[in-house]
Amino acid sequence: MTRAPAFLVLNDGTTFEGYAGGHLPEGGVTTGEFVFNTALSGYQEVITDPSYAGQIVAFTYPHIGNYGVTHLDDEASRPWTRGIVVRDLSAVDSNWRSEGTLEAFLRHHEIAALLGIDTRRLTRHLRSHGALAGAFGHAPLEVVQLAAQGATGTDNTDLVSQVSTRETYRRGEGDLHVVVVDYGIKTTMVQQLAQRFSLTVVPSSTSADEILAMQPDGVFLSNGPGDPAALSRQVIELRTLLGAVPIFGICLGHQLLATALGATTQKLPFGHHGSNHPVKDLQTGRIEITAQNHNYAVTPDSLERGVVSHINLNDGVIEGISSPADRCFSVQYHPEAGPGPHDARYLFDRFDTLLRTNRVEVN
Repeated sequence: MTRAPAFLVLNDGTTFEGYAGGHLPEGGVTTGEFVFNTALSGYQEVITDPSYAGQIVAFTYPHIGNYGVTHLDDEASRPWTRGIVVRDLSAVDSNWRSEGTLEAFLRHHEIAALLGIDTRRLTRHLRSHGALAGAFGHAPLEVVQLAAQGATGTDNTDLVSQVSTRETYRRGEGDLHVVVVDYGIKTTMVQQLAQRFSLTVVPSSTSADEILAMQPDGVFLSNGPGDPAALSRQVIELRTLLGAVPIFGICLGHQLLATALGATTQKLPFGHHGSNHPVKDLQTGRIEITAQNHNYAVTPDSLERGVVSHINLNDGVIEGISSPADRCFSVQYHPEAGPGPHDARYLFDRFDTLLRTNRVEVN
């Protein structure tokens, strides 16, 4: 296949040359915030994860697409990442579950790709300089450079309103009723919760009074994209819920819950994106390998209520908090972990115990 030459330009001027793949957008340029993901598999789950809204994902693993795609692995009804960058995009899909190639999937959903660049060099640059906005595409270099200069990141941006459900819906048939606040929830997360609880999934704009009127046994705060500091209204609603109903939050939901408990958040240099992050439970000493996708984290020593329950063993970042007095806890990582690892799925059972006993469990 003959591919058009393409360029990647970060807003600090760093330039890469490669080839255009996937969808070729009108105007020939895609902009966004560049991050890298270290997972060895699960590229479809990454591409369709709503938490990647506003971002362009560079995969560190060199061969992407070899097992194709299937609708069973979609984490949303459409991809939310603005584009992907890979070293080698497989032209062949070889797996009994495959329904087609990754490139055909990208074209169908109008997601652009940049192929053939040195993704190791790009990753090292992002590690050294942090997540950077920029542009890529098959337009002339000067056009891509101009687009890169105007590209913006995710700071102070509400991306949740783009990805949250517009309509309330129900899932599951458990004996406990949980209201799920959708900040950009993944399909696997809904599936894991629905195996245990009767769910009412509500838009992120739902007020605390509306949630309490549903008489839930508990509230779940989902993952989602962007800067938690841009979501002051959601934090105000969470403060009303604190103490009124048991709460479990993950990812963005964790950051918002921590903010409601008096903490502040900060942007990490290059975030955590991958499926191999070691986390230590400070209460039990247990180590779990986790899937993560976030650029922001709770600022150390800023939590006014509750305690830090989990930390990242790579860099010491806060990975979990707990406030027994408020009947709530949260973690920064993804316990549903589609496609894996599944070390942290016990947290759903911990939530079940909280709802049945009104006590935050310590294993």
